[in-house]
Amino acid sequence: MFRARGGSLRRLEQHRLGQSGSRMSKMQWEQVKTDMRSAIGAGNFKSWIEPLSLVTTDEGVAHLAAPNPFVGDYVSKTYGDQIIYHLNRHGLSVQRLAFKVESAANTPEKPAAPKAVTPAADARPDQRFTFDNFVVGKPNELAHAAAKRVAEGGPVTFNPLFLYGGVGLGKTHLMHAIAHELGQRRPDLNVLYISADQFIYRFISALRDRKMMDFKQHFRSVDILMVDDIQFLEGKESTQEEFFHTFNALVDQNKQLIISADRAPGEIRDLSERIKSRLQCGLVVDLHPTDYELRLGVLHAKQETYLNVYPGVDIAPGVLEFLAHRISSNVRVLEGALNRLYALASLVGRTVTVEMAQDCLSDILRASDRKLTIEEIQRKVSEHYDIRLSDMLGPKRTRTLARPRQVAMWLCKQMTTRSLPEIGRKFGKRDHTTIMHGVRKIDELRQSDSQIADDLELLRRALED
Repeated sequence: MFRARGGSLRRLEQHRLGQSGSRMSKMQWEQVKTDMRSAIGAGNFKSWIEPLSLVTTDEGVAHLAAPNPFVGDYVSKTYGDQIIYHLNRHGLSVQRLAFKVESAANTPEKPAAPKAVTPAADARPDQRFTFDNFVVGKPNELAHAAAKRVAEGGPVTFNPLFLYGGVGLGKTHLMHAIAHELGQRRPDLNVLYISADQFIYRFISALRDRKMMDFKQHFRSVDILMVDDIQFLEGKESTQEEFFHTFNALVDQNKQLIISADRAPGEIRDLSERIKSRLQCGLVVDLHPTDYELRLGVLHAKQETYLNVYPGVDIAPGVLEFLAHRISSNVRVLEGALNRLYALASLVGRTVTVEMAQDCLSDILRASDRKLTIEEIQRKVSEHYDIRLSDMLGPKRTRTLARPRQVAMWLCKQMTTRSLPEIGRKFGKRDHTTIMHGVRKIDELRQSDSQIADDLELLRRALED
């Protein structure tokens, strides 16, 4: 009896301690959420952090409940380091996060329908994404200028404005900036910002609930309709049909449409030809991949936002330049890398150095190593030797052309993974044995000719930048 009673008392005490610890953890989690809201903005916070709940912390692992696997995966990749930093900052010893799906995790059972309010919508513009903090460079200056013009809210000059480009090049930033600016300049306008997948969801819900007239009225009564990631309409014929009629109805009323996608309209497969035609009748603007100067500008701008989030963290000279050189895939990856470095430096109390960046970001650096093309090498070599590219690739065998041609062949063999036959085809359909001879010749010359050795080193460095 005594042992049983003692066991019961111990279990009761453990239960009380567990309840107390749970309450304490939840209080700390609320503090973390407050910090995260300040760090990532109200829009992102509402979409990604607010739906989460802290279940427990155990052996250095914070177990979080998410409404679905997508949210958990996205938060882990995008905000994981920040969450860990703030958890530790508020007294919870955590090294990693683990997510489980819990449908009721701080989310309503049924999403509210989008309201065409000013400045609109499904999600209000993220205050971080404004024209003031959009870093402009040659790759995006046309898209920026077009977005600014539409954001003035004046007469429609091109309809639709179609912005496209790869992941992390600034499409969504510009979309939010337009909505934000319109809210400031033209509060009288009814602006609706919605993602394509939300448009699909609303359409399916309207069909199910037999409220198609409400759906049509809702989307066709706005002054400006903004649809993000239109490529998600691929293959969805019924939704495409309704989008097509909505598009036409708004254009007929001289209402502005702003559309974004990851590809040009003609490259979106399984999208009806008449929708492609409508999308191409306005201004189609490509956001090109970032260059070094633009990436460095983005990093400097991002560094300013971290002054309050990570107080006391110092970055050694050369780190931002290193990141801008090495991570060229997209801005989102670049910003995530900088955030990871700040979080690590805060946890360990060290200055961010290039060496730390190489160790901490080894996975990102490997994935982001720029893939050189044969064409890039050919252009760089022809510029270096001041010869025409067509002559270098042509049949002439004069020494002034043959040697640069062989240098280009050698660099293609060393700096790309292309086979000799593939390289030969890019050099005027030459046989692979010709490429092999050129590579061997340069291998011999670089041992004895210092000028060739210097040229190869200069070209290699230029191509790696």
